[in-house]
Amino acid sequence: MKIQSTKDNWNANLYDQNHSFVSKYGNNLIDLLALKEGEKILDLGCGTGDLAKKMYDIGGNVVGIDNSQNMLNQALVKYPEIKFVLREVTDLGFNSEFDAVFSNATLHWVKQPKLGLQSIYRSLKSSGRFVAEFGGKGNVQIITNEIINQINQSGIEFNMEQIPWYYPSIGEYTSLMEDAGFRVTFAEHFDRTTPLDGEHGLRNWIKMFGNTFFEGIDEERTERIITKVENNLKGILYIDGKWIADYKRIRVMGLK
Repeated sequence: MKIQSTKDNWNANLYDQNHSFVSKYGNNLIDLLALKEGEKILDLGCGTGDLAKKMYDIGGNVVGIDNSQNMLNQALVKYPEIKFVLREVTDLGFNSEFDAVFSNATLHWVKQPKLGLQSIYRSLKSSGRFVAEFGGKGNVQIITNEIINQINQSGIEFNMEQIPWYYPSIGEYTSLMEDAGFRVTFAEHFDRTTPLDGEHGLRNWIKMFGNTFFEGIDEERTERIITKVENNLKGILYIDGKWIADYKRIRVMGLK
């Protein structure tokens, strides 16, 4: 999770403690990958390495990349047997090296998707496969709209460029895949309401993944805004004592 090109704001401990669902939901994406023993796999946006370890245990020769050194440091401590490298998705620097590129919950951070897909395509061997899941059109729209509303209500005009994510439609993204050279063999766009851990699940989620919304806003005002977001969304996204995020995901597979 993962790809930001500015300063490293990722808290790896908070990620592992409160947001482990990100990796858990990636388990059946590994099934789609259908990894064969000995294949060389690039885990794109590996975070703290949990899915890289699962693929390694199956028999993959795994290289994990992320652009957060905080995340990679944690991955290296947890799984020293796996190679982890600091890289940007848009400039991976690999050429026909991997049997597969695997990516879970990362590509919505890549706001230059054409460059990202070109870089992924170059990384693959001939007939190599690309398997990914990430946020699609409408992902966390309820949460995003309320954050923007409360920032504007606080007297600060929200700059839409501060939205950190790229959430394409399935038609948009598969067209970009084809433009990059891929033959798209599978694509789906689906709802997946996602429980957030704990009473402060929404607040923790916003601080983990949505910190750029609050750039230029002091900490005290940020806390007030987030509290108002919680209050306004409690009747919608707080169900049976648990916060729920309105996730919508895209899952794709393409062949080089």
